[in-house]
Formats: sequence, structure tokens, C-alpha cells
Amino acid sequence: MIKLKNKEVAHIRSGSELYAGATRPFDGTDSPFRYWVAPVLFLLMAALAGCGASSKPEAATSSIPLAAVVPVTRRNISTTLEIASEFQPFQEIDVYAKVSGYIKKLYIDWGTHVSAGQLMAVLEIPELQQQIQHDEAALAEAGQELHRTQSAYAVAHVTYQRLANVQKVRPELISQEDIDVAQGKDLEADAAVSAAQQALLATRAALEKDKTLFGYANMTAPFDGVVTQMYAYTGALLPAGTSSNIGSSALCHLSQNDLLRLVIPVPERAVPDIRIGDDVAVSVSGLDRTFRGKIVRFSDEIDPQTRTMHTEVDVRNSRYELVPGMYATVDIPLQTAQNVLTVPVQAVQSSGQGHGTVLVVNESNHIEKRNVTLGLQDATAVEVVSGLKADDRVVFGEQEQFKDGELVEPTLVTPPQVK
Repeated sequence: MIKLKNKEVAHIRSGSELYAGATRPFDGTDSPFRYWVAPVLFLLMAALAGCGASSKPEAATSSIPLAAVVPVTRRNISTTLEIASEFQPFQEIDVYAKVSGYIKKLYIDWGTHVSAGQLMAVLEIPELQQQIQHDEAALAEAGQELHRTQSAYAVAHVTYQRLANVQKVRPELISQEDIDVAQGKDLEADAAVSAAQQALLATRAALEKDKTLFGYANMTAPFDGVVTQMYAYTGALLPAGTSSNIGSSALCHLSQNDLLRLVIPVPERAVPDIRIGDDVAVSVSGLDRTFRGKIVRFSDEIDPQTRTMHTEVDVRNSRYELVPGMYATVDIPLQTAQNVLTVPVQAVQSSGQGHGTVLVVNESNHIEKRNVTLGLQDATAVEVVSGLKADDRVVFGEQEQFKDGELVEPTLVTPPQVK
């Protein structure tokens, strides 16, 4: 802003010529105003000119479009079959008592880890103890009977042998009837010995059987496992787990959890690629971890209802980090190609039947549309069998925005990776 002296301001305000479009020239009394009007008007015009210059648009930027590109690289690629499944114990059973009895001592509870052969409970079976005592007495009696028959046989046999020898030397002294009677007694005594021996064996077998049954009073773990359920406690009566009352109460439920199995229904199209011994990745979302599993068995038969094959994967669980019932996702490798040319799936426009097109940015930064032959494909990349070479630059993303032969400004990008 231009500051004027007080007299000059008053003179300007009193002048009748200070208005837009004034045409009358100033006389000599107005001379001070003429010295100030020209600079003011000049400054005003300069200011207006500056404002007009600042409102002009900036110069247009370059018209060459940007193109996101990725290089053609070599890597291993494989196709996988991803199926969700549920962990199951390698084996699990309800533990029943072999003989009926009351639980006298209990050594397990929910969650108890047991080893094969470890004592879990002791049953009280007094009637079986009495039966064993009876069997032992019967065994002793059978032994005495065998001893008596053996003695009788020895006498009868010696008598018969003596009479037979005398008849050979002095036939007139011994009649044939006496010889026949002695021989009959000898054979009868021998048969009595055999019967006593069989009775002894039967009595001994009965004793061994009852002792074996009494041994089942000590209930032991059949394999290494975890007690996942308890059905009975101290003082409860456990019935004998025979086929007639198999639905009766058991002692507990035992699961082998240090080795788990996953049952995979493999689709018919993937059956030829399933091989026993192949390692697989097992992802457990609940733990946010991936474990290693192995294909160990399959039915070798396709279910006509589901058109799938029963396949099992074993997963080691020595630290008991996994719990039966957890959900897991199994990635089964089907086909693998080693050290092949690959591009991201977003860089290929597939036309089906293993063919497609890509946009290549050549050395002069021009677009070249090429036909390619495709191979295996995973979640992020696809194998290029022909049409490209290593380190070629291909457009990443939509292809419709570029034309064949168009000049572009390439920008190298990194494709997103699937975890």
C-alpha cells in the first residue's frame, strides 16, 4: 500500500476528476496529484498482472503411461490338493474289566497319561480268590490220586510179568486163565494211571485259568495313551466285559494322542498322484502353526458314492500340542516341476487348454504381445513352457489398458506372496 501525505490525500479526495473514465486534464493546481497517480496505477497493473500469471495452469506432464512389470524367473513349482480334516487319535478304546469286581484301588483320573502295562485300577474279587483255593486243593487231590493209581499199576504190572515168565519156564505150573486175569489187571491199572494224569492236567488247567482271570483284577493300560473320560470310580462295580454285556459301564476311555491321524477323502482326479510315504504340510489355524505329516495308508478303492478314496495322514504329537478334534488343512503335493520359468498368475491372460498371452516390455520399452504355453500352476505363479525366456519383463495386472507396440515407462513391482 502507498501512503500519501495528509495534504495530498485531502487534495485527491476534493478533486472532481478522480473517477473512472475522467477526461478533463488537470490544471496547474493539481500538479502534485500527477506525480503520484502514475506510480499507483503502475503498481496496480503490475499486481493484476501477477495475479493473472499465477492463475495459469501448469504445463502438462509426460503422456507416456506407466506399466508395472515383473521379471520372468526360475523356481520350483508344484500343484497341491488342499483338504480340511479333523484330528483323530491313532487309536482309542473303552477299557472294560475282564472279570466282574469292585474297584478297590484307582490310579487314574481325567487327563492321566499312562504307559503300556501301567496299572490303572485294582478290582476286588473275593469269589475268584476262593475258587483259586478250591482249585489248588483239587490239584493236590488229583496228584494223590495219580500217585495211588501209579502204585496200583506198578503192582499189577509186576504180577503179570512174573506169571508170564513162570509160564514160559514151567507152563504146567500156571494156567492160561491166571495169565489172562493178571494181564487184564495190568491193563486196567495202566488206564487208571492215564485217567489220573488227565484229571491232574484238567485240575491244573482250571487253576491256571482262575489265576489268569484273577490277574485281570489288575487293570493295566494296553498302550501309551491319555485318559480322556472316566466312567467309574473307587467302589463301583465293573461288570465283566463280555460280548453279552459289552454296553455296560467301562472303567475309562483311553486315547493314543502321541500319534494322530487325519482322514482325507482324496478326489478321484488326484488318486493317481497319491503315494505312501509322501510328506505333507498340515496347517492348524487354531495354533497358527504348520506341522509335518506323512501319507501312511489308503484304501486303494474309490467310494462309488462320493468318488473319493479314503487316505490317512499320520502326524507326530510327542509334545501333545495337538488335541483330537482340532481342525487342520492338509496340502498334498500332486505334481512338481523343478527350476522352470514362471510368471505371476496376474501377468497371464489364459485362453484355456494350457495356452495364454502375456505383454512383454522389450528393451526399447515397447509392448509386445506374446502367446505362451503354460504348465503347472500354484496359488501365485504359473509355469511357462514356451514363449518367454529368463529375465523377460512382463506386465503385471490388467492387459486391456495397453496396446501392442505402445511405448511405456516400466516400473518394477514385487508380486504379493501367499502365506
